[in-house]
Amino acid sequence: MGHHLGSKDSLVPLIDRLNKYPIGLVDSEKLREILGLLFDEREAFVASRFPLEESTLVELMRATGLNATELIPTLETMADKGLVMDMPYAGTTYYLLMPGLIGFFEFTFMKHRSDLPLERLAKLMREYLEESQAKEFFGSRTQLTRALAYEEHIPVTSEIATYERARAIIHEAGIGAVGMCYCRHKKEHQGKSCAKGAPLEGICISLGSAAKFLSRRGFAELKTEAELLEVIDRARELRLTHVTDNIRDKPSFICNCCHCCCELMAGVQMGFHEGIAKTGFAAIIDPEHCDYCGTCFSACNVKAIGLAKDRSFASPTERFAAVKEAVCLGCGACISACEKGALRLIPADNRSKPPAKKRDLFIRILREKGRLGPFVTSRLKKQLRRALTLGRG
Repeated sequence: MGHHLGSKDSLVPLIDRLNKYPIGLVDSEKLREILGLLFDEREAFVASRFPLEESTLVELMRATGLNATELIPTLETMADKGLVMDMPYAGTTYYLLMPGLIGFFEFTFMKHRSDLPLERLAKLMREYLEESQAKEFFGSRTQLTRALAYEEHIPVTSEIATYERARAIIHEAGIGAVGMCYCRHKKEHQGKSCAKGAPLEGICISLGSAAKFLSRRGFAELKTEAELLEVIDRARELRLTHVTDNIRDKPSFICNCCHCCCELMAGVQMGFHEGIAKTGFAAIIDPEHCDYCGTCFSACNVKAIGLAKDRSFASPTERFAAVKEAVCLGCGACISACEKGALRLIPADNRSKPPAKKRDLFIRILREKGRLGPFVTSRLKKQLRRALTLGRG
């Protein structure tokens, strides 16, 4: 294992490289300390030279100037740490540098480990996300993630697409794994636990190639489709909110989020009300049935429910709750909590369709942030190099 970085200035090329992703990492002293703990000097150098798209060993040798004997052990260690994703395909392994978010920040806390000061990292990451990173993650017009509605609460008169159904997403993925919740594990190292009783392990789902990578590297365990659906059912019993990639084709994960631990939910609570793409629905409360018991307040994971403020009440018994439409994700986690049947989902207006593929999502966010140039240049260079290689063959 290499030494951790001694000079914070040596992290600048790595930060510059990570900032070419749709969700970059805002430079700060806390970020440099985090990266210095996660990367040793060679890993930081290799990461700083990674192309923006998946690359072969030969391409990485060319980019770094290192030979295979030097590079392979480094890539192996980085994959074990969740800094790099390795993807074997048709006899060739492709490598992809993980973004910080969603990426190696999460992977760092997705397994028990003794090679890192997790308590220190948990504190640093919490402070960094609160002080520096929230706007970068949640502030773009196109969101990186989206919520999913509980199908059983969707009106029978409404039609929803396959990509809007958690169970259908799992079925279409063909392969999935279950692992440790990064957010709750990080909270554990801060001496806290989930107020809803959500477990630390066996609750967050990865799908497709992400599931293969995470299971291969010890971050998750492959499960059958039936077992994955049981996780969804358990999450709904706990009134957690399903969150996935904001794409239609082959989402790579389904997180099951609570109001107290989850950083995605925290972003909405901080005021980034459009920080997670909402479902095609919104919750509404029938004041004739609501007795203002407060159960739905704690069931909602983004604190979108409170006292109806546009009404005056003659007595406390006349009070009823109301949903803040601008905040509500339309997930339906609150509905089964209401014993009076006062809550239901209704179709929401002006909800846009997600991008088709992850590449489309990334291009859209990069364009919005004025960072599309490096992505296009990298892709063109890669296509040219591979065309020349094929031509020589």
